[in-house]
Amino acid sequence: MAKAVIINGSPTAGSRLNAVMDFAEQALAAANFEVSRIDVAGLPPEDLIHTKFESEHIVKANGLVAEADAVIVASPVYKASFTGVLKTFLDLIPQKGLAGKIVLPMFIGGSLAHLLAIDYSLKPVLSSIGARHILGGVYAVDAQVARTEDGGFDVAEVLQERLASAMEELIEETRYRTERA
Repeated sequence: MAKAVIINGSPTAGSRLNAVMDFAEQALAAANFEVSRIDVAGLPPEDLIHTKFESEHIVKANGLVAEADAVIVASPVYKASFTGVLKTFLDLIPQKGLAGKIVLPMFIGGSLAHLLAIDYSLKPVLSSIGARHILGGVYAVDAQVARTEDGGFDVAEVLQERLASAMEELIEETRYRTERA
């Protein structure tokens, strides 16, 4: 069974990014992937800020990344880049921690003005920690994820189609790699 981990870089529990990650998680589960999620904001702040590589929580999170065949890195866009809390966690992933993994970035931002944030801010960091197979990614706009009265989210059809396509590519690429291994 292939394994995937979703790294949630949002500092906000009720972020619209949850709808994007939930879509990804459901697609992976439907494809019989074992899925884990790392909510970076839930890790002890002192472990992140003081780069405590030996922390029980960091070791456990890095273990999920190490065991994964596929990694989704999700973040809202702040100041034309991914969140600082996500950066603190990425700094704790070992130097070649993403080697051999299929990586899919997923960002959400207020407008299309920061559409290239995945390419210019995240991909160089992912490459520096060993990622060589980084898929194009999905950039969503806040307006494509509406909050519902019951506290849920309504994802626009155009975004659902883009997410489905990205997930299909991730699943196919991961299966191809794991079958060859």
